[in-house]
Amino acid sequence: MLKHKNILFLCISILVILSFLSFYFEVKWWNFLLLVFLFVGMTIWGSFDIRLGYFVKTYCNNSTEKEKKIAISFDDGPHPMTEKVLDLLQKYNVKATFFCIGTQIEEHPTIFKRILQEGHVVGNHSYSHSNTFGFFSTQKVIEEINLTNQIIQSFSGKKALFFRPPFGVTNPRISRAVAQTKHHVIGWNIRSLDTVIESENQIFERVKKRVVPGGIILLHDTSLKTVNVLERLLLFLQSENYDCITIDKQLKLPAYED
Repeated sequence: MLKHKNILFLCISILVILSFLSFYFEVKWWNFLLLVFLFVGMTIWGSFDIRLGYFVKTYCNNSTEKEKKIAISFDDGPHPMTEKVLDLLQKYNVKATFFCIGTQIEEHPTIFKRILQEGHVVGNHSYSHSNTFGFFSTQKVIEEINLTNQIIQSFSGKKALFFRPPFGVTNPRISRAVAQTKHHVIGWNIRSLDTVIESENQIFERVKKRVVPGGIILLHDTSLKTVNVLERLLLFLQSENYDCITIDKQLKLPAYED
């Protein structure tokens, strides 16, 4: 399996073998260089592809689900655009999961309250959503998670157990942090790329062709184009008889701890 410990063990084993062989045979230097490239390449890939669960156990879908059930999740809110997202979810009687940033909750408390009041699930998406989050120390990651959890708890009265790292980045420090805070790391298997792709039609088609039972869709409640895509997506899922559920129900994991 593509896990950090397994790849590390494999690379060390190959290094030992190559070092041993070099005493008896001519081992070209580029063999050692290839080994370094393998390890570095796997580390980079594992850091940025949350679906691999390379450094930490991640939940990205329910692969055993046979019924047409799918979970829609939103990152980076609450945001003024979240109101339009909530209006649509209410219109189609759909519940979703919102991974919220601590500073955004502080800036838009009324919108955050509405998310809770309308029965949606909220998760932790760090306090700052810093571009350098992947370089934070273990202690700094813990502080970010705990501070956001305190803010969420001040509104909900419950500890959020779901954590989605900014940009889906994972590494050994984040792994150690969530082990201490006892959070479930939640990823996705249907990435919309709605923060990168400008065309609403391209975003919709990208998500549409990836829809499968047990899936988790990643959207962002921060732009009008996503709101427009969301309505098309909800209509499509409705026509395909999909049941939109929250991530806790999809994964059969508790979203909160009292």
